[in-house]
Amino acid sequence: MEQPYELSSSGGPPNAQRSTMASADVDEAPPQHNATLHKRTLRKLDWLFLPFLALLFLFNALDKSNIGNAESAHFTQDIGLQKGDLNTAVALFFAFFVTLQPVGAALGRRYGMVLWVPSCMVLWGISTALHVWVRSRWQLFVLRIAIGCLEAGFYPVTVTYLSLFYTRFEFGRRLSLFYGQAAVGGALGGIISYFVFSHFPSKAEGDGDHAHDDASWQSWQVLFLFEGLLTIIVAIVGYFWLPHNVETAWFFTPEERQYASQRIIRDRSAQVEAAATDHEDADEDTEFDEESRGLLNPSKKVNAAKVDVTDDRGISPHDVLSALTTPKIWHILACNILSAIPVYAFQVFLPLVLAPLTKSPNPALVNLMTAPPYICGAITLYLFASYSDMHRIRIKPILAGLALLLTGLTIVVLLPTTAGWSIPRYLALNVLLAGTFISSPLTVAWISGNTPSPGKRALLLGINGWGNLAGVFSAFLFHPKYADSGYIVPFWWTLLCVSLSVIGYVLFRRNLHRENASRKALINSWSAEDIEKEKLEGRGPMIREHRILRVITRRLRGIQKLKGITEWLERAVESGREGDEKITFVYGL
Repeated sequence: MEQPYELSSSGGPPNAQRSTMASADVDEAPPQHNATLHKRTLRKLDWLFLPFLALLFLFNALDKSNIGNAESAHFTQDIGLQKGDLNTAVALFFAFFVTLQPVGAALGRRYGMVLWVPSCMVLWGISTALHVWVRSRWQLFVLRIAIGCLEAGFYPVTVTYLSLFYTRFEFGRRLSLFYGQAAVGGALGGIISYFVFSHFPSKAEGDGDHAHDDASWQSWQVLFLFEGLLTIIVAIVGYFWLPHNVETAWFFTPEERQYASQRIIRDRSAQVEAAATDHEDADEDTEFDEESRGLLNPSKKVNAAKVDVTDDRGISPHDVLSALTTPKIWHILACNILSAIPVYAFQVFLPLVLAPLTKSPNPALVNLMTAPPYICGAITLYLFASYSDMHRIRIKPILAGLALLLTGLTIVVLLPTTAGWSIPRYLALNVLLAGTFISSPLTVAWISGNTPSPGKRALLLGINGWGNLAGVFSAFLFHPKYADSGYIVPFWWTLLCVSLSVIGYVLFRRNLHRENASRKALINSWSAEDIEKEKLEGRGPMIREHRILRVITRRLRGIQKLKGITEWLERAVESGREGDEKITFVYGL
């Protein structure tokens, strides 16, 4: 494993400094703390906190995908709509869901996870249940738009919240268990649909748009009502189960609360300010991992007073400005959009893709068949994330996951669509789904691990949430007109998009190497005093980007109509560089 370090001009024997690494292994307490206390604290987080948070995401995934399950039971036919109306509804959902991602992330950070997310869940659970009484196109569209607006920001808010409880060394694997609920949700949605459709079979074709006149319920009505009510119940429990931070966690003892808080503060402070080795003694080809800003090292002086790194509330003007002007987020967003098309395509359309592979018209069987591919996706995600945490790297596992996805896609598009090839195509879809869910959570883990400020972290994850544009593209790609051909054309387009994503991630990794080398060269030209000021306050010698912002602020100062904006910019610029903006910060790979 590469030896992590932070850029510094300080002297000292590198071997002595590197010895601090041994105590920071994954899920292992630093030697200065009681090992029993560490294990007890982590066990409570893993068994009482993480599973409930994952349950919230499970219902988030269910309420996205259930419209596809319902369509396999003739949802649009029963209410008198065209099959293309379903695609329009899905596209509208994602249009609002994507557009409002940063807004939802900012509001979630402003009001706190504990208040914001359960409140939104109650409302979208009600909207899901209301699908029971949909009888026209506009009603369907309004409900899908409402759910899209309410779910916007859910993922960045919850991921930022999750990062307040775990150190960087523990985060990737836990995030995989959390994000893996997208795959579990797909499998569970198929299983729930199987049981619902088995006990409430669809009426024979021919009832058409008069089906709603019958007193008995359609199978898709039971499905929407059941999943909507479950979402509401879980959300209400969330108000009482979720703590604002580790210091208010009901499941911790006072001693555990203190320890849990201290370890997060040390981790985030050391990420920016602790130097684990002298960069002059490092090899030029050293690859920096996510822990390359230093490990938990209490002997170092850190400045944690500027920001509360354990609270689920709080955002500053500097967080907003820094997030919007970070070029890396826009690069990684483009990669995320391209790589996420299969995620959102199969969350909704997998039952419809599988339908031609079966000779049975029974929607219950079709939905049951969706479970194995999703289970493959959940298992491979956990394995890849565990490897990522163990080796403290993110981009290489992302590329490996995309390679697995490309393999499945290639087999699917090359196999004949005739009935005799149904089993090989189904197995290829399992391979495809196995690689589908890997890149998005590891991308999020990279962003989180390289953004010490929780406010900026939430906003960056909100911007990255625009990757859900993939859902809009998938809605148009997997159009009903391609169903008879086995959706071969959409699969070819998906293959092209994922291939472009691989190229984008390779370029992103190369750019990080260049950025780290550039920062190293700049630090070499600074004095020891300048380096210390940069590490502690972010006030080393001014660099070009910050000069430009200050010039813009000075020129706006004289415009009375822009006084409010000018004052806001001044507060954002004058606070000094923070977190990953500091020149002493080394980006992980």
